Amino acid sequence: MSRDARFQEQAQALGYSFEGEIKIGGNYVPLVRDGHHIYLSGQIPRVGDTVVVTGAAGAAVSLADAQKAAKVCAMRALALLQRALGSLDAVQSILRITVYVQSAPTFTQQSEVADGASEVLFAVLGEAGAHTRTSVGVLQLPKSATVEVDLIASVAPQASPPVPG
Repeated sequence: MSRDARFQEQAQALGYSFEGEIKIGGNYVPLVRDGHHIYLSGQIPRVGDTVVVTGAAGAAVSLADAQKAAKVCAMRALALLQRALGSLDAVQSILRITVYVQSAPTFTQQSEVADGASEVLFAVLGEAGAHTRTSVGVLQLPKSATVEVDLIASVAPQASPPVPG
């Protein structure tokens, strides 16, 4: 099964479509390519116009719902990669992810929340989804999102334009 098909399978399992516009807000771009690396801006669990999981993990949000938020964030990142590259088959590896978790004062399971994003990356990309990771608890995130995920990917080289001759 192709990575793109596994992506669709994960989207169906989550119950969301990632085929529409991936909205951003502000004066920035969702990703930047530098040679073989793509740097993705932080993704919150937004589907369409709705942030689907909001509030602090360990207070208003259960661990399971926070993990689901992390999965949605990872799927948004993969959707952006797929659009930029034409196919997720062009991803050579995910080098690093950072997972920010809006956390209640006593919540200490940020790494378990981050497991949601890691599971999606491995499920879709296989061994190329293995990555280094940092998970951090924070007081607040944009739009009161429970989770925000950014990542760095290594990708196949772009084809060089033909040399005029």
